[in-house]
Amino acid sequence: MRVLGVDPGLTRCGFGVVDAGRGREVKPVAVDVVRTPPDMELASRLLGISNAADEWLDRFRPTVVAVERVFSQHNVRTAMATAQAGGVVALAAAKRGIPVCFHTPSQVKAAVTGSGTADKKQVTAMVTRILGLDTAPKPADAADALALAICHCWRAPMLDRMAAAEAAAAEQKRRYEARLREVAAGKAGTR
Repeated sequence: MRVLGVDPGLTRCGFGVVDAGRGREVKPVAVDVVRTPPDMELASRLLGISNAADEWLDRFRPTVVAVERVFSQHNVRTAMATAQAGGVVALAAAKRGIPVCFHTPSQVKAAVTGSGTADKKQVTAMVTRILGLDTAPKPADAADALALAICHCWRAPMLDRMAAAEAAAAEQKRRYEARLREVAAGKAGTR
């Protein structure tokens, strides 16, 4: 599985690609940060991120895209900008039929460091260690993008099992309710 991790943002949008191996093995493929100037119009900034997303998706051909979910931020403008940048990337992936999964910052931190409250320095240190990099990816947005990709690699099997279990439970419930209807109809027919 090849995962494109995206740490969305208007000023700095991190892109990181990793390949999943056996077990928890992950290998780095590429990482970079796309920047747009704060004084540029919003539509032009989003276009810049969209063009970068197109380039990354076409060049690296990921099997899935992992995007940071905007959970909550005190600054509404920052939250909106982050959501818009993430939406542009998700749309680019959807146009190519590539699945998109969203992970909260605490899910990513917990997957990579073991603590959902880890700081950026801890995340960067663990990403560097997990991927066996000689130097830490900079800025933090680059490390966060790789952390998102790693998180997805490690969480995807569990998410797949949970989805299968939920589908099986729904099917079992449907059959049970159908059987109840059959029994009720049979009793009504004998009266």
